[in-house]
Amino acid sequence: MSHLFLSSPLRGLGLAAILLFPLGAQTSGSPSAVTALQPVTVTGTREKALLVETPVSIAAIQAEAIRDTAPLHPGQLLGQVPGVAVAVTNGEGHSTAIRQPFTTSPVYLFLEDGIPIRATGFFNHNALYEVNLPRAGGIEVIRGPGTALHGSDAIGGIVNILSRAPNANPHADFTVEGGAFGTWRVLAGGGLAVGDQGAVQVDLNRTHTDGWRQQTAYDRQSYNVRFDQRVGADAMLKATLGVSRINQQTGANSALTFTDYVTNPTRNHLSIAYRKVSAERGSLEYEQKLGSSLFSLIPYFRDNAMELNGTYNLNSDPRIEFGHNVSYGLLGKWRKNFVAWRTRLIAGLDYDHSPGSRREDNLLVTRSGTGANTVFSAYTLGTRIYDYHVTFQSISPYLHAEFSPAPALRVTAGLRYDHLNYDFANRLVPGVVTASVLGANRFYGQLGGSEASFSRLSPKLGATYALTPHAHLYASYNFGFRAPSEAQLYRAGNDTSAPNALARARLALGLKPIKAEQTEVGFRGDAGGWTYDLVAYQLQKRDDLVSQRDLATNVTTNTNAGKTEHRGVELALGAPLAAGLRLDTAFSYARHRYLEWVTATANFNGKTMESAPAMLTNTRLTWRPRGGSMVQLEWVRISSYWLEAGNSAVFGRYPGHDLLNVRTRYTLTPHAALFVRVMNAADKRFADSASVSSNTPVFSPGLPRAVYAGVELTW
Repeated sequence: MSHLFLSSPLRGLGLAAILLFPLGAQTSGSPSAVTALQPVTVTGTREKALLVETPVSIAAIQAEAIRDTAPLHPGQLLGQVPGVAVAVTNGEGHSTAIRQPFTTSPVYLFLEDGIPIRATGFFNHNALYEVNLPRAGGIEVIRGPGTALHGSDAIGGIVNILSRAPNANPHADFTVEGGAFGTWRVLAGGGLAVGDQGAVQVDLNRTHTDGWRQQTAYDRQSYNVRFDQRVGADAMLKATLGVSRINQQTGANSALTFTDYVTNPTRNHLSIAYRKVSAERGSLEYEQKLGSSLFSLIPYFRDNAMELNGTYNLNSDPRIEFGHNVSYGLLGKWRKNFVAWRTRLIAGLDYDHSPGSRREDNLLVTRSGTGANTVFSAYTLGTRIYDYHVTFQSISPYLHAEFSPAPALRVTAGLRYDHLNYDFANRLVPGVVTASVLGANRFYGQLGGSEASFSRLSPKLGATYALTPHAHLYASYNFGFRAPSEAQLYRAGNDTSAPNALARARLALGLKPIKAEQTEVGFRGDAGGWTYDLVAYQLQKRDDLVSQRDLATNVTTNTNAGKTEHRGVELALGAPLAAGLRLDTAFSYARHRYLEWVTATANFNGKTMESAPAMLTNTRLTWRPRGGSMVQLEWVRISSYWLEAGNSAVFGRYPGHDLLNVRTRYTLTPHAALFVRVMNAADKRFADSASVSSNTPVFSPGLPRAVYAGVELTW
């Protein structure tokens, strides 16, 4: 399929492609009507906008689909979007693949009601587990860089979790379920009117599992409150509060040699690992209409804390990490509509002030075995290796304009300027800290106070064109970027000598933002009951982080020397096949390559990236025999991928996997329903991730057949 893609991003605007996504209702109109398809999206501009006039690859998962799927992990839900796959790491932890290989790198922007779940400087690839996903009112996913309203991190994609809107009619629901491996969950919610023009919605989530592998228990408590209040005829006030507490043993992604993966998959080499998370978020949104204008102001607050003994540290730099940051932010926006060319102008300013801290203690671990079979069984605290305070601050003005020079044509242009700043203060004495790491002395460089600043101007350009009232073209040319995080700047890691450790710490301060450039073109609409959305894209990242040897100091460190290319087609398709029977499918085919990637030890130029399956498929056949009842068969396919960047035949490829999930729901009364879910119904052995460790292919086994059942009550 490589002949579909041209080398120049500008010429890439001539690509043809297909993405399938159910679009819903229609209205009549002339062939040039721009508003024939009615579904709306809110992520692009932070207010309702017609999907057919939004020139981005965006898909929505509705509240009904969230209820039917009843996800215990974000991947069980987000895989319904073309080109999106989310793999399990631990509990609800995840690595994500959206126009990128599976990665924990900071290339995604996670939002809740349009507000970043975390500050850029304190990115967490597991941020979705801080959100009460099963109680969400909907989810929107943008693939690729975002619009002018989105800043750093929005490279591979954006995931926006929408809260449940309050309902003035008194209501409540209660769901209890239990199932495999000591899993149980209680979901509850309800709401009612408050005064004459207000309403409140409250939701909770209490989840526990013993884990199917040894010592992999998981607990969460999440609570959400949303209050909406109309203020007069033209103003609205919305207040939200979200709280999550998570406590988990994180050895669930303990990788095994092939023999153990097949014959002893419950084995856990990393049982001493754990994670404790506290996340609190609050916001107050005021929206005022003034004739043809709209003004909105959203002050928000976040408090994120995590204590972590990470599985990924144990084989190289075992440590207990404690990170904490508090955020105070403001999203301000003004929108004005004009009659001429149906022009819409949006101007805004985003501000974030996030003071935070990092504290780390080196671990003296007890281990046995060698190589990929090393088992970590105990630890004691060693030396304090990091202890610093850092304040992240960003200020980002932007402009977004839309206009229609012809009835069928809608043009969108945007420009965003981001200025990001770090202010660092070390609580340890500048110099080096010496610690015993896996039986050998290692050194950690400690610098004095410093500041780092990054600025980036990001233009956006897009257009939609209505071929008919039921078929629309769209295309866009976007830039995105990712500023270094506090850990990349100020936690440079250890080295074998004190001078090298100091040099490594100084070199880390020279990191620059990773940049991205994307061209995409798509075709969406409906025909004969089938809804579709087809898109082709080309995304290039440059100045990516590569481990190289610095010529001046002979120290190996991360440098901005990498360039990668990501090309693909994505397709979403849905249609009713017969009375009560519906088919939905999400398909993508992509190639992910290293264009320039020379490390301190190897040259990977031209190689296919590891952990990068070419094909992702999610197909659902849903039968609803009568109101509320449902039977759904889901087929999930992830194709093969290389285990390491060299594409070596010695290590080979993970072969990919096909999984079958079954979900049923039976309505007993208008207020009571029973449900059963069977995940991995064929009990297939598969890997959540696969790679090479100690020159050995290793695999993290995925969940075997698991059955869950429960009851839902509503009133």
